[in-house]
Amino acid sequence: MASLTAPYDRNSLIPGIVHFGLGNFHRAHQAMFIDRLIRMGKAQDWAILGVGVMPGDSRMRDVMQEQDGLYTLVLKSHGKAEHLVIGSIAGFLFAPDDPEAVLTAMTADTTRIVSLTVTEGGYNIDDALGTFKVDSPAAVRDAEDPAHPTTTFGYIVEALRRRRAAGQKPFTVMSCDNLQGNGKIAHEAVVAQARITDPELAEWIDANVSFPNSMVDRITPVTTEDDIQFVRDNYGGDDAWPVTCEPFEQWVLEDKFTLGRPPLEDAGVQVVEDVVPYELMKLRLLNASHQALAHLGRLIPLEFADQAAADPDIQAFVRAYLEREAIPTLKPVPGIDLPDYVDTLFERFTNEAIKDTLARLAQDASDRMPKFVISTLRDNIAAGRSVQLGAALCAAWALGMEGVAEDGSKIAVDDQLSDELLPLAAQQKQGQQTAVISNQRVFGTLADDATFVENFRRSLESLREHGARETIKVLLA
Repeated sequence: MASLTAPYDRNSLIPGIVHFGLGNFHRAHQAMFIDRLIRMGKAQDWAILGVGVMPGDSRMRDVMQEQDGLYTLVLKSHGKAEHLVIGSIAGFLFAPDDPEAVLTAMTADTTRIVSLTVTEGGYNIDDALGTFKVDSPAAVRDAEDPAHPTTTFGYIVEALRRRRAAGQKPFTVMSCDNLQGNGKIAHEAVVAQARITDPELAEWIDANVSFPNSMVDRITPVTTEDDIQFVRDNYGGDDAWPVTCEPFEQWVLEDKFTLGRPPLEDAGVQVVEDVVPYELMKLRLLNASHQALAHLGRLIPLEFADQAAADPDIQAFVRAYLEREAIPTLKPVPGIDLPDYVDTLFERFTNEAIKDTLARLAQDASDRMPKFVISTLRDNIAAGRSVQLGAALCAAWALGMEGVAEDGSKIAVDDQLSDELLPLAAQQKQGQQTAVISNQRVFGTLADDATFVENFRRSLESLREHGARETIKVLLA
């Protein structure tokens, strides 16, 4: 079996970016854009050094070491496929192996950006309050011994402290996660972590470090054994962890950098002054649609996102939700026709080649629903608009947490708040209809809003008694 080969000389690459969270999305998105620039001869000093801080990142360490940072990116759409070998990742550090090596890389003069894809839940933010949880065990541990960090934000704070002490300019912290105002949230996390032990450092970070907002978009499912075999059979490459994704790509990035940036606009990135309208559009249309596909589809039950998106009842519900309740909360989006954007979403969602699972979309919904759906509910309540369909979506999620689909099969719940939510779902099953929505970490004070509660209860009863399809038809009648 042939080994992977980069299409350019990688010996001259210099890491200019240290990236935390080297998962599939990063490798299909940011790393691909940098690879595109390197192929053009425009980013040889902007290569990426990956960092993993979680125990599970040891597998990525092993694969990246074995493959010299190379991997196959496969773009699939409706029976067609093309591939690239990506070479922009110059190395990978597993932080528990050698924490000092990570800090040395972050304080190198060549490192000008520290970027993040640590998932929505990785920022240690209280969703109801929007503040960093300074009393979380990991934050407390890094505050007690800041010179030996264990978390992403602990590493960032300590590296910035060292750069300040050495008279170096600070790097830019660039979040690439699916969060509204991801730069603002990263700023809150870093400054709050620093403030616990060194308020003066926190003030310096606040005044001197750039945290650009960004909007990122590319559907990238979990790699399967079939994906690995596909690469072997079709491209002759021995790749232990290829990445499969859709052809669509989008990255909208605020032009706010401390020490410069790659010429990303030359690679197709939209570099703008204000990302907010774009990110709100993506989170409340695309990401909210994913939640609807997942929670309604798993009740029926369906397995894959393309099945749910092609299902006439579910598609009708999602389109109605977007038109009636999501789009009215958006700001004008320069250069975007929103009805066309919605049509494009369904072209992407129905791409059967991707085989994105509803289980993946539903994973950690307690992090995703507040950002993608519940925030929209709050805006509509404040404006006096309908929340009928958003409440129904919450009801579908809540019913799914009881763990049984309409045909009696099991719905697996994979959520970091399972210990809190599953007992509430059990109470809900016993007749306490508002048990799940009483969880303020997820729903805030929505359980106190009579209109939301009435719509939620009505949909929950209908979903339980009549099923998802009949409930959708009644809601859309």
